[in-house]
Amino acid sequence: MIAKDKQILIVTAVEAEKEAILKGLHNTNNIHVIAAGVGPSSAAANTTRAICSSKYDVVISMGIGGGFADVVEVGSIVIANEIIAADLGVETAEGFCRLDELGFGSTLLKVDINLMNKVYQALKTTELIVHIGPILTLSTVTGTSETALKLTNRIKGAAVEAMEGFGVATAAHELNIPFLEIRSISNPVGPRDREAWRMKEAFEGLTKTSTILQEVFN
Repeated sequence: MIAKDKQILIVTAVEAEKEAILKGLHNTNNIHVIAAGVGPSSAAANTTRAICSSKYDVVISMGIGGGFADVVEVGSIVIANEIIAADLGVETAEGFCRLDELGFGSTLLKVDINLMNKVYQALKTTELIVHIGPILTLSTVTGTSETALKLTNRIKGAAVEAMEGFGVATAAHELNIPFLEIRSISNPVGPRDREAWRMKEAFEGLTKTSTILQEVFN
Protein backbone atom coordinates (compact mmCIF):
# COMPACT_ATOMS: atom_id res chain seq x y z
CA MET A 1 0.00 0.00 0.00
CA ILE A 2 1.29 3.46 -0.91
CA ALA A 3 0.87 5.91 1.96
CA LYS A 4 0.06 9.56 1.48
CA ASP A 5 2.82 12.19 1.27
CA LYS A 6 5.17 9.90 -0.63
CA GLN A 7 7.43 11.23 -3.36
CA ILE A 8 5.93 10.69 -6.82
CA LEU A 9 7.70 11.03 -10.17
CA ILE A 10 5.54 11.60 -13.25
CA VAL A 11 7.33 11.10 -16.56
CA THR A 12 5.99 12.55 -19.81
CA ALA A 13 7.45 12.55 -23.31
CA VAL A 14 7.13 16.24 -24.18
CA GLU A 15 6.81 19.62 -22.49
CA ALA A 16 3.17 20.11 -23.57
CA GLU A 17 2.16 17.01 -21.59
CA LYS A 18 4.26 18.14 -18.64
CA GLU A 19 2.62 21.58 -18.62
CA ALA A 20 -0.88 20.08 -18.80
CA ILE A 21 -0.12 17.89 -15.79
CA LEU A 22 1.49 20.70 -13.78
CA LYS A 23 -1.60 22.81 -14.41
CA GLY A 24 -3.63 20.34 -12.37
CA LEU A 25 -1.12 19.90 -9.54
CA HIS A 26 -1.23 23.42 -8.09
CA ASN A 27 2.42 23.41 -6.98
CA THR A 28 2.19 20.15 -5.05
CA ASN A 29 5.54 19.58 -3.34
CA ASN A 30 5.64 15.79 -3.37
CA ILE A 31 4.76 15.20 -7.05
CA HIS A 32 7.53 15.96 -9.54
CA VAL A 33 7.11 16.01 -13.32
CA ILE A 34 9.80 15.62 -15.98
CA ALA A 35 9.68 15.52 -19.78
CA ALA A 36 12.00 12.63 -20.63
CA GLY A 37 11.83 12.69 -24.43
CA VAL A 38 10.02 10.66 -27.06
CA GLY A 39 10.48 6.89 -27.28
CA PRO A 40 11.38 4.14 -24.81
CA SER A 41 15.15 4.69 -24.85
CA SER A 42 15.05 8.37 -23.88
CA ALA A 43 12.29 7.64 -21.40
CA ALA A 44 14.27 4.86 -19.71
CA ALA A 45 17.52 6.84 -19.58
CA ASN A 46 16.01 10.02 -18.18
CA THR A 47 13.75 8.19 -15.74
CA THR A 48 16.78 6.33 -14.41
CA ARG A 49 18.67 9.60 -14.04
CA ALA A 50 15.78 11.14 -12.10
CA ILE A 51 15.24 8.25 -9.70
CA CYS A 52 18.95 7.89 -9.04
CA SER A 53 19.26 11.57 -8.11
CA SER A 54 16.22 11.72 -5.78
CA LYS A 55 14.22 9.19 -3.77
CA TYR A 56 10.86 8.32 -5.28
CA ASP A 57 8.20 5.96 -3.98
CA VAL A 58 6.10 5.73 -7.16
CA VAL A 59 6.89 6.36 -10.84
CA ILE A 60 4.10 7.14 -13.33
CA SER A 61 4.44 7.27 -17.10
CA MET A 62 1.78 9.73 -18.22
CA GLY A 63 0.76 11.51 -21.39
CA ILE A 64 -1.53 11.34 -24.38
CA GLY A 65 -1.91 8.20 -26.48
CA GLY A 66 -3.82 6.49 -29.26
CA GLY A 67 -6.76 4.30 -28.31
CA PHE A 68 -7.84 1.11 -30.06
CA ALA A 69 -11.30 2.06 -31.32
CA ASP A 70 -13.19 -1.06 -30.26
CA VAL A 71 -11.83 -0.84 -26.70
CA VAL A 72 -11.56 2.80 -25.56
CA GLU A 73 -12.99 6.14 -26.64
CA VAL A 74 -11.17 9.29 -27.69
CA GLY A 75 -11.27 11.59 -24.66
CA SER A 76 -11.16 8.77 -22.12
CA ILE A 77 -8.46 7.98 -19.56
CA VAL A 78 -6.75 4.59 -19.51
CA ILE A 79 -4.73 3.11 -16.66
CA ALA A 80 -2.45 0.22 -17.61
CA ASN A 81 -2.74 -3.13 -15.91
CA GLU A 82 0.07 -4.35 -18.15
CA ILE A 83 2.74 -2.41 -20.01
CA ILE A 84 3.88 -4.25 -23.13
CA ALA A 85 6.82 -3.65 -25.48
CA ALA A 86 4.75 -4.56 -28.51
CA ASP A 87 7.47 -4.36 -31.18
CA LEU A 88 10.32 -6.00 -29.24
CA GLY A 89 10.99 -9.31 -30.95
CA VAL A 90 11.57 -10.91 -34.34
CA GLU A 91 9.51 -10.91 -37.51
CA THR A 92 9.23 -14.37 -39.07
CA ALA A 93 7.41 -15.88 -42.04
CA GLU A 94 4.82 -17.20 -39.58
CA GLY A 95 4.35 -13.85 -37.88
CA PHE A 96 5.78 -11.83 -35.01
CA CYS A 97 7.78 -13.66 -32.34
CA ARG A 98 8.06 -11.93 -28.95
CA LEU A 99 11.34 -11.61 -27.09
CA ASP A 100 9.83 -13.81 -24.37
CA GLU A 101 9.34 -16.64 -26.85
CA LEU A 102 12.99 -16.40 -27.86
CA GLY A 103 14.11 -16.73 -24.25
CA PHE A 104 15.84 -13.33 -24.16
CA GLY A 105 13.82 -11.51 -21.51
CA SER A 106 10.32 -10.17 -21.05
CA THR A 107 8.19 -7.77 -23.05
CA LEU A 108 5.54 -7.39 -20.35
CA LEU A 109 5.57 -5.61 -17.01
CA LYS A 110 2.60 -5.74 -14.63
CA VAL A 111 1.80 -2.64 -12.61
CA ASP A 112 1.17 -2.57 -8.87
CA ILE A 113 -2.47 -3.72 -8.69
CA ASN A 114 -3.29 -2.01 -5.38
CA LEU A 115 -1.93 1.27 -6.68
CA MET A 116 -3.76 0.86 -10.00
CA ASN A 117 -7.07 0.23 -8.23
CA LYS A 118 -6.55 3.17 -5.87
CA VAL A 119 -6.08 5.58 -8.77
CA TYR A 120 -8.90 3.99 -10.78
CA GLN A 121 -11.41 4.32 -7.95
CA ALA A 122 -10.43 7.95 -7.41
CA LEU A 123 -10.81 8.80 -11.10
CA LYS A 124 -14.18 7.03 -11.25
CA THR A 125 -15.59 9.62 -8.83
CA THR A 126 -15.16 12.28 -11.54
CA GLU A 127 -16.90 12.91 -14.86
CA LEU A 128 -13.96 11.30 -16.67
CA ILE A 129 -14.48 8.07 -18.62
CA VAL A 130 -11.88 5.70 -17.19
CA HIS A 131 -10.69 2.28 -18.37
CA ILE A 132 -8.13 -0.29 -17.28
CA GLY A 133 -6.26 -2.32 -19.91
CA PRO A 134 -2.96 -3.19 -21.55
CA ILE A 135 -0.97 -0.22 -22.85
CA LEU A 136 1.47 -0.96 -25.66
CA THR A 137 4.83 0.73 -26.14
CA LEU A 138 6.00 1.05 -29.74
CA SER A 139 8.92 2.88 -31.32
CA THR A 140 6.82 3.57 -34.43
CA VAL A 141 3.31 4.98 -34.19
CA THR A 142 0.72 2.88 -36.02
CA GLY A 143 -0.51 4.53 -39.22
CA THR A 144 -2.63 1.89 -40.95
CA SER A 145 -5.71 -0.16 -40.16
CA GLU A 146 -3.77 -3.30 -41.09
CA THR A 147 -1.11 -2.72 -38.44
CA ALA A 148 -3.74 -1.81 -35.85
CA LEU A 149 -5.55 -5.08 -36.56
CA LYS A 150 -2.33 -7.08 -36.29
CA LEU A 151 -1.65 -5.58 -32.88
CA THR A 152 -5.12 -6.28 -31.52
CA ASN A 153 -5.06 -9.83 -32.90
CA ARG A 154 -1.68 -10.46 -31.31
CA ILE A 155 -2.23 -8.75 -27.97
CA LYS A 156 -5.53 -9.60 -26.33
CA GLY A 157 -7.40 -6.60 -24.99
CA ALA A 158 -4.86 -4.02 -26.22
CA ALA A 159 -6.31 -0.67 -25.20
CA VAL A 160 -3.74 2.01 -26.00
CA GLU A 161 -0.50 2.56 -27.87
CA ALA A 162 2.15 5.06 -26.84
CA MET A 163 5.93 5.32 -27.04
CA GLU A 164 7.43 5.61 -23.54
CA GLY A 165 5.68 3.43 -20.97
CA PHE A 166 7.84 0.33 -21.16
CA GLY A 167 11.01 2.41 -20.91
CA VAL A 168 9.77 4.25 -17.82
CA ALA A 169 8.44 1.05 -16.25
CA THR A 170 11.68 -0.84 -16.87
CA ALA A 171 13.69 1.87 -15.10
CA ALA A 172 11.36 1.77 -12.10
CA HIS A 173 11.13 -2.02 -12.07
CA GLU A 174 14.90 -2.47 -12.07
CA LEU A 175 15.15 -0.17 -9.05
CA ASN A 176 12.21 -1.83 -7.24
CA ILE A 177 9.90 1.18 -7.41
CA PRO A 178 6.15 0.69 -8.03
CA PHE A 179 5.01 2.10 -11.37
CA LEU A 180 1.92 2.98 -13.37
CA GLU A 181 1.09 4.21 -16.83
CA ILE A 182 -1.83 6.57 -17.46
CA ARG A 183 -2.88 7.82 -20.89
CA SER A 184 -5.40 10.41 -22.04
CA ILE A 185 -6.72 9.31 -25.43
CA SER A 186 -6.26 11.87 -28.19
CA ASN A 187 -6.95 9.79 -31.30
CA PRO A 188 -7.91 6.33 -32.55
CA VAL A 189 -5.07 3.98 -33.49
CA GLY A 190 -4.85 3.53 -37.26
CA PRO A 191 -4.73 5.82 -40.30
CA ARG A 192 -3.34 9.24 -39.38
CA ASP A 193 -6.41 11.44 -39.70
CA ARG A 194 -5.52 14.70 -37.94
CA GLU A 195 -9.13 15.88 -38.12
CA ALA A 196 -10.03 13.01 -35.80
CA TRP A 197 -7.44 14.01 -33.21
CA ARG A 198 -8.72 15.69 -30.04
CA MET A 199 -5.54 17.15 -28.61
CA LYS A 200 -7.21 19.89 -26.56
CA GLU A 201 -9.53 17.39 -24.88
CA ALA A 202 -6.65 14.99 -24.27
CA PHE A 203 -4.53 17.66 -22.57
CA GLU A 204 -7.54 18.68 -20.48
CA GLY A 205 -7.86 15.04 -19.47
CA LEU A 206 -4.26 15.06 -18.25
CA THR A 207 -4.94 18.17 -16.18
CA LYS A 208 -8.07 16.70 -14.59
CA THR A 209 -6.27 13.42 -13.91
CA SER A 210 -3.31 15.10 -12.26
CA THR A 211 -5.65 16.98 -9.93
CA ILE A 212 -7.04 13.64 -8.77
CA LEU A 213 -3.53 12.20 -8.40
CA GLN A 214 -2.75 15.13 -6.13
CA GLU A 215 -5.64 14.06 -3.90
CA VAL A 216 -4.62 10.39 -3.97
CA PHE A 217 -1.03 11.03 -2.93
CA ASN A 218 -1.60 13.84 -0.41
